[in-house]
Amino acid sequence: QVQLVESGGGLVQAGGSLRLSCAASGRTFSTYVMGWFRQAPGKEREFVSAIRWSGGRTYYVDSVKGRFTISRDNAKNTVYLQMNSLKPEDTAVYYCAASQTQWIGKVSWVANDMDYWGKGTLVTVSS
Repeated sequence: QVQLVESGGGLVQAGGSLRLSCAASGRTFSTYVMGWFRQAPGKEREFVSAIRWSGGRTYYVDSVKGRFTISRDNAKNTVYLQMNSLKPEDTAVYYCAASQTQWIGKVSWVANDMDYWGKGTLVTVSS
């Protein structure tokens, strides 16, 4: 089992920044890809960004490219999502997720691709 705990959400004005953290524990060595997803009220959970533990290759949905940066600290088993130039449409509950599949060649994920989930952290961007 892998446990994921997110932190760092909050209320921020449009144009502001937040950094989300996801601390992983348990059998983290069994996971290959860490991802961030978000779910706004009345919408489906959508992929935001992902990073591979090995090599650190990163992936982003088009709507956050150039504004969000995902990173990882392997020693701390922690993944971060730095979010800059936030917009009201970024408002959502942000979830950290982990996959036990290598997904060679994959550059985008859906919720069903992931094996473990955190409980989420709310990000609210006011206009």
